[in-house]
Amino acid sequence: MPARRTFLFALGATCLPAVAARAQSPGELLVAAIQDGGKTMYLRSKTSDAARVADRLGRALRALRVPLNEILASPVPGARETADIAFGADLVRVTRDLVAREDTRRLIGTPAGPGMNRDLDGERAALEQAAGRAFDDRLLPEGAMAVFLPGGGLELLGTITAEQVIASAERRGALPR
Repeated sequence: MPARRTFLFALGATCLPAVAARAQSPGELLVAAIQDGGKTMYLRSKTSDAARVADRLGRALRALRVPLNEILASPVPGARETADIAFGADLVRVTRDLVAREDTRRLIGTPAGPGMNRDLDGERAALEQAAGRAFDDRLLPEGAMAVFLPGGGLELLGTITAEQVIASAERRGALPR
């Protein structure tokens, strides 16, 4: 009987990680995906309460050790300000490529480099034109990110709000509340 108990315990222990992984929320899965790198994050510019949320989002991304090697912002009002507050003005490059549909599409679809992410900060209309789909306020509210897997086509992995990223960093103890 002890051999059977040992086998059942070992079997149960090997099944637990799979159950825990399935229990993760879509937001936590996106956080894990951007921590791995190789993604393009399109941050919809925020106009209301921008400074506080953008600052906390930037802190959360750094605390979660999300690797970024390129941070580009649209010159459209709100986009550059959001990026400057979240990431620091010295790290942000403003580009008109985030205004033109084809250029935005190219930036979303081009890999950022091995193990790194590209952050694009712009307005929803430019993203919708580039992706050829709608992103209503429920799917992509102000300050939320659409996360893409670049290469081939524009594969949308999902969207996540700034508040979800901040909460993830707080739950993990990486960011003080």
